[in-house]
Amino acid sequence: MTIQALLGREPAAGRVLDRAVKGTQPSDAEALALAGFADLAPLMAAAAEIRDTGFGDLVTYSRKVFAPLTQLCRNVCHYCTFAQPPRNLAAPFLSPDEVVAIAEAGRERGCKEILFTLGDKPELRYGAAQEALTALGYATTLDYLASVAKLASDKTGLLPHLNPGVMDRAEIERLRPVAASMGLMLESTSDRLCGRGGVHFGSPDKDPRLRLASIAAAGEARVPFTSGILIGIGETRLERIEALLALRALHRRYGHIQEIIVQNFRAKAGTRMATAPEPSFADHLWTVAVARILFGPAMTIQAPPNLSAGALPQLVEAGINDWGGVSPVTIDHVNPEKPWPHLDRLEAETAAAGKVLAERLTAHPTYLADAERWLDPAMKPRALKLADADWLGRAGMWVPGAGAEPGVLERRSPSGARETSSRAALRRAIDRASDGQALSEGEIVQLFQARGDDYWTVCEAADRLRLAVSGSKVAYVVTRNINYTNVCYFRCQFCAFSKGKLSENLRGRPYDLELAEIAGRAREAWERGATEVCLQGGIHPSYTGQRYLDVLAAVKEAVPGIHVHAFSPLEIRQGAETLGMSLRDFLIRLRDAGLGSLPGTAAEILDDEIRQVICPDKLTTDQWLEVVRTAHEVGLPSTSTIMYGHVERPLHWARHLLRLRALASDTGGITEFVPLPFVPMETPIYLKGRSRAGATLREAVLMHAVGRLALNPVIRNIQTSWVKMGQPGAALCLASGANDLGGTLMDESISRAAGATHGQEMTPRRMESTILALGRRPVQRTTLYGEAPAERQRTARDSYEGRPEPAAAASCGSHAAA
Repeated sequence: MTIQALLGREPAAGRVLDRAVKGTQPSDAEALALAGFADLAPLMAAAAEIRDTGFGDLVTYSRKVFAPLTQLCRNVCHYCTFAQPPRNLAAPFLSPDEVVAIAEAGRERGCKEILFTLGDKPELRYGAAQEALTALGYATTLDYLASVAKLASDKTGLLPHLNPGVMDRAEIERLRPVAASMGLMLESTSDRLCGRGGVHFGSPDKDPRLRLASIAAAGEARVPFTSGILIGIGETRLERIEALLALRALHRRYGHIQEIIVQNFRAKAGTRMATAPEPSFADHLWTVAVARILFGPAMTIQAPPNLSAGALPQLVEAGINDWGGVSPVTIDHVNPEKPWPHLDRLEAETAAAGKVLAERLTAHPTYLADAERWLDPAMKPRALKLADADWLGRAGMWVPGAGAEPGVLERRSPSGARETSSRAALRRAIDRASDGQALSEGEIVQLFQARGDDYWTVCEAADRLRLAVSGSKVAYVVTRNINYTNVCYFRCQFCAFSKGKLSENLRGRPYDLELAEIAGRAREAWERGATEVCLQGGIHPSYTGQRYLDVLAAVKEAVPGIHVHAFSPLEIRQGAETLGMSLRDFLIRLRDAGLGSLPGTAAEILDDEIRQVICPDKLTTDQWLEVVRTAHEVGLPSTSTIMYGHVERPLHWARHLLRLRALASDTGGITEFVPLPFVPMETPIYLKGRSRAGATLREAVLMHAVGRLALNPVIRNIQTSWVKMGQPGAALCLASGANDLGGTLMDESISRAAGATHGQEMTPRRMESTILALGRRPVQRTTLYGEAPAERQRTARDSYEGRPEPAAAASCGSHAAA
């Protein structure tokens, strides 16, 4: 039954569902009234639509290991097999070495979370627990938990999630520095269940008031928190809704509940509830749907996949968007009789419901995006290191510039992607972009967030567009990078290249090349077949605009025929200011002295929200655009770049592309778009724990693909940086919209200073063999995309005859790899 049909048959319930779908959560009274509404179909339909509003086609899970620190517990829940008396255990607690071994096994299998499960304060019931703690050197279980959680995270980088039971605010705050998140199941607010004959009789920590107070204390302590209800333990549907409303009230007050688990009771042999009836699957679906309707589109609703094996697509249809923790290493110690589904199986069942499975971290994206508030300073760097740009779990081991093989990219669904409203919107955006229409910010964000089959849809569309625009050609330019100084008085936090009193002194010694050395390098480049030199450097405190004019004069005097591609917009602005000239006049003077074009570097992210973090004393967005626009107006074309993978999000990428598109539409002066993934290894912002570990491979390939689509037709060339991407990564980009392999470089200092290992030069021979291996046609080009003169091509080939190939060149590049 549809909601519209329900409005005619049961108007009160129909209005509640209709308003919920449109964004108004039911009032408490309206929610309680749903206890008497048993028609599952409209509930599920409404819940699924609400879920799609918040999460689209994404369903998440956390890859984790479970560390049962102790199975001693002072509670005696009648359904539990986890809690055991001392006589049944080899030792009261896992040792530190055992905890680290579990964490290491998880890290080796790609886990990012270690979930500590344990009984509530067992030392208050068992003398054996207190004796064991004393022998270990701790007063309480919570003291020991804090120590081993820190140890496991220090040793492996895994993020601890702690479930130690009822705690007060002081106890929670003591654990906050060693945990990325915590949790406590409310289970139920029914006092009946704590009375004689109830499942919680004899379990002091199951008092609903204590549990609600503990959950509230977590909110006061600003801890990302997991809670939920357990159904089928004697509660009524009305009592379930009362429990959900209690959690909703706490979340509205503190904003800290990151997920609601709707867990179904499973009877276990050896417990007092071994023969108790389990809730029906329909009852579970009903509760999941009601939870979604009560909490709206922003809350993560979870159902454990191992407790409903074989019926997971229906849970998705009821409104869940998360499977919780799934371990490739350890069992579910709370439900040991129910094995985890293999991740391949989980992915397939998620796809059967039309969704894409994605890994998340134990702290959910909303909380990672505001980590200053929600994570302790000790935990934030570890979380950032494991996160991608959507604040989900980082996929694979690939890091820009690090030399790792790409590994498995996004997987296709064996049966193909099921049609959804999100996929239809994605295809409409692709069609519009392919027709040359400008996309909206939201449409570009959707392209960047494509995963699974949708990722391939975007990349293949970009490659079809590339074929239509530039055919099978892949261009490259024989060039030399000359970075004439690494002394710089700006304090860009992403840069490991600059040196000096005001910079972060990292790899290498400061240098400032003499004009004769610069001219000599340009001359050598010409002799090796180069058609251009790319000149850039730090902003040296002694430099004025005259220095740039002198550099230009030295190069043109040494090699009159070479194209000079030089001076970032930052250098242009600084040069003009130091000479007291307008931008236009200084650019004209450079042009007349032989400058041929500008590298579109120093763009980083064209959004001042991000620039205030990564380069607060550098050009603003408007200032960068002003320099480049003025250059185009005086006849100097430029490239364009983006430096991504640090603190920004897909929203900022979209804004960047839209600003480049607007500029190129106005001036026609941008020759190419060059994505430059952040190489993190030696940069100040990464070493200080304030950035992610660079773009993921999926994000890097999508930057090229979405760039091709979003910038069509105003920027016709998409270049991939072999210095950043490596040869295998470059090949993926060339199959996803890119048509340019960048420059041979001869020298490259900036990425290398940041820790890149892909080399300083890729010879024409290696360029062409890389391109031919992809079934494409190599073309040696000029800076402005003409074909290089035959004499230059012959010289380039001849100059490398008999010379060994430079080591470690394995990727696809920009002129200035900055």
